[in-house]
Amino acid sequence: MEGRFAQIAALAQKDRAPAFITALSEILASPNQADIAQDIHLLVDTVVQDSVGLVVGRQVLSELVKNIEEGAVKSVDVTKAIVEDTLQILQPKLVSYEEQVNSLRFQLAQLLENEEEWSQAARVLMGISLDAGNRPNEDKLRVYVRIVRLLLEDEDSVQAETYYNRAALLAHSGTEKETLLQFKLCQARISDYARKFLEAASRYHELSYVADIDEEERRQALSAAVTCAVLAPAGPNRSRVLASLCRDERTAELPTFNILSKMFLDRILRPAEVKEFEGTLRAHQLAQISLSSNDRLASAATDDDDDVADDNASKRTGPSTVLDRAVMEHNVLASSKIYNNITFRGLGALLDLTPGAAETMARKMIEQGRLKGQIDQVEKLIIFEQDRDEDAAQGKAGGLGDVEQTSEDTGAPFTKRWDLQIRLTAANVESLVQHLAHRGLISSQA
Repeated sequence: MEGRFAQIAALAQKDRAPAFITALSEILASPNQADIAQDIHLLVDTVVQDSVGLVVGRQVLSELVKNIEEGAVKSVDVTKAIVEDTLQILQPKLVSYEEQVNSLRFQLAQLLENEEEWSQAARVLMGISLDAGNRPNEDKLRVYVRIVRLLLEDEDSVQAETYYNRAALLAHSGTEKETLLQFKLCQARISDYARKFLEAASRYHELSYVADIDEEERRQALSAAVTCAVLAPAGPNRSRVLASLCRDERTAELPTFNILSKMFLDRILRPAEVKEFEGTLRAHQLAQISLSSNDRLASAATDDDDDVADDNASKRTGPSTVLDRAVMEHNVLASSKIYNNITFRGLGALLDLTPGAAETMARKMIEQGRLKGQIDQVEKLIIFEQDRDEDAAQGKAGGLGDVEQTSEDTGAPFTKRWDLQIRLTAANVESLVQHLAHRGLISSQA
């Protein structure tokens, strides 16, 4: 073959390209697959020489790219070897053969992706020059989103975020529905990896309603939304997300519905339930967390000599994982719905923490506005304040808007709380009756 290529190179300029393309067709048609890679190496090495000419080289390489793309080489391993070898030969002449190199990189990335070599495929795509020429923003967005998706498959969230930020600058110009849906999924997953669980839950839930997505993928998005909502910091914002998910009838079919409903209803979670949920989490959702030096010192402080002498008292000074922290904060919030007040020691026993650590967690939640209450450090007591949003909402029922209400101050706070519970129970019963009547399970006249 080497002698034949030298003869072709000596032909007139107009005859070289057809002769090289004919030789290429003969090589690809050879039944001996083992020799194809070596012969194509000689061919590519010959046509990229300056003596052959740039125009001829581009024509022959474009034909080679076209044949590989159409599956002219039957063996995947041989195809991969040809593409890698050709890219290596063209690397010093990248500027002259940029279009052909980019096409070969796309093909190599697809081969690697089929072999589930996610990071290698992403690195191949990173080598594509997207800024040169007049490449449309749509093409750039498609490549960036693909790189992000591949990196997330190998859980390389740091590098994925870099390319996600580039894609975000071009998302407004995207028109392809499939690319935009993939971008939104990457958006949700990036938030998930960055532990922005509330944001991730909202985006996953939004994707679970998109009819263009496969039914199984929508179910996975809904399941991911529930997981992120459970892991989110306890507080009013998470309560709204939990309410939205609980209203979605599809969540009742998920294995994580039990922990979702208990969190929504502000019930205390037990270790067995948490352990079952933990088995559904991915590696990044089980990441270890560390306390700040100030929190560590405050959490390790003993409240009194009795705590030191108590062998049954917990020695833990804080949560160890993201899930651990989410469950503890939820249980603090759930305690505020049950108790008027609780001692540091009692809360510590509930959370399996030292009294000092329990106080630290409650203090931070109060500071961040996620828990309403006061801390009496003299009495070692956390005093919970009840949320009065339900009272405020009573004046807006039936579309009346804001209604000024006056009520007699009886000086009996526990009576008010009891009345409030009766009102809420009656409202819940009425809601259930309306729901059953709407489904035709009971008569509307019942």
